[in-house]
Amino acid sequence: MNLYAILRRSGWRSPADLEEAAGRSSKVGDGEMSDDIRWIRSYVLEEGGGSVGTVCIYQASSPEAIRKHASLADLPVDEIIPIADTVLVRPDPEPTTT
Repeated sequence: MNLYAILRRSGWRSPADLEEAAGRSSKVGDGEMSDDIRWIRSYVLEEGGGSVGTVCIYQASSPEAIRKHASLADLPVDEIIPIADTVLVRPDPEPTTT
């Protein structure tokens, strides 16, 4: 499997909508398509007006598998970008609560 970044701009009206979508994504990915796709992590983007988008990191057998997963889970896909390499300077910081 290859590594991909998936850009989903302004995909959800609210963080609650994103949480519902994450549940659908896990169900489809872990259940129906576990041989073709694996969700690694997502970064949630503030898009303004309360909407959010994401940059998602996936392992997948192909861009077509990503599109099929998105269709089955009712997720937007604006762009699929193959990841050539990883340069890790520091691990992701722990989220802060305010």
